[in-house]
Amino acid sequence: MSFDITSFRWIREPKKHSITGDRIEIVTEPHTDLWQRTYYHFRNDNAPLLQTSTREKFFSFTVKSDFSESSHRFDQCGVVLYLDSENWIKASVEYENADFQHLGSVVTNQGYSDWATTEIPSGIKTMWYRLSRREDDFCIENSPDGKTFHQMRICHLFKAQDEINFGIYACSPEDSSFKAVFTGFVFGECMWEAHSGQAPDKE
Repeated sequence: MSFDITSFRWIREPKKHSITGDRIEIVTEPHTDLWQRTYYHFRNDNAPLLQTSTREKFFSFTVKSDFSESSHRFDQCGVVLYLDSENWIKASVEYENADFQHLGSVVTNQGYSDWATTEIPSGIKTMWYRLSRREDDFCIENSPDGKTFHQMRICHLFKAQDEINFGIYACSPEDSSFKAVFTGFVFGECMWEAHSGQAPDKE
């Protein structure tokens, strides 16, 4: 599979950013976020996204995020798969306070978001993510060292039938800003193995 960082395209290009070789920096702008309806009842769809597209039905995309400068509640950056405002996936570390932050993922189907999280120490300032596709199902994993990956969730996107868009994002939902740095981009064969347990139900 071929992959070229220059194939990335902006959705809502931020005022400050840089792309140099295999390194991308995004300076977040205040009051930017991605969320749809659930629980909070508000809709936010103004975070900057840098994505490429593929029709590959089986692949894995890996990237390292560095959020050393994040220090305000809800500052976040990570991997994203954004089809449109009401159908997308994101995974990130979201700063909370000096004691802990949230490692989590959001899946939004047909205009409703969910959020699955676990608390990690605020001293962690880098994280690798691996997004894998098997047709219209997806697996999100994370790794603190880029070597051993841990499953965060398996999910389905109803609208991910053919070509999809995926890449990176960074945002600051409250009145803050920080520099997010992305490196280590890898696009290749699907690392999410086919299920070898219970057979699928017959239709």
